[in-house]
Amino acid sequence: MKLTPEYIVGLVDGEGSFTIHVRDPKSFKKVIRRVKVEPRFYLKLIEKDKEILYELKSYFKCGNVYYQPDKRPNHQNCYRYEVVSRANLIDVIIPFFNKNKLRLKSKQTDFALFKRMMKLIMKKAHFTDFGLKNLYELKQQMH
Repeated sequence: MKLTPEYIVGLVDGEGSFTIHVRDPKSFKKVIRRVKVEPRFYLKLIEKDKEILYELKSYFKCGNVYYQPDKRPNHQNCYRYEVVSRANLIDVIIPFFNKNKLRLKSKQTDFALFKRMMKLIMKKAHFTDFGLKNLYELKQQMH
């Protein structure tokens, strides 16, 4: 199957996510994670559909595909295509979705917040208390 931008948009509208983990700046407990922010774009599908994820990796020429086992009853093992490189998010993923508009309002909102947060991250805003607090507040608005 040759992926088209329209197919990718539909797939991401249904199964994709633009997210950024932001450490809570008010958290006083010892935090195991050493990073303050972790942006990522990902898409998760059941195991029998994993080939589509490898095609996405080939299409975007970045990211990785990971096996994600699930032992919960009535759930299947999955695979996850994920892009975490900030350079790839800025240079590949964001331009693709700027050009190829998402259709779902909730996904459009998350993407707009994701772009706004990525700009702040690239300006190193997360290295200041004010910037980290701002990023954390923006994250709370994401779906």
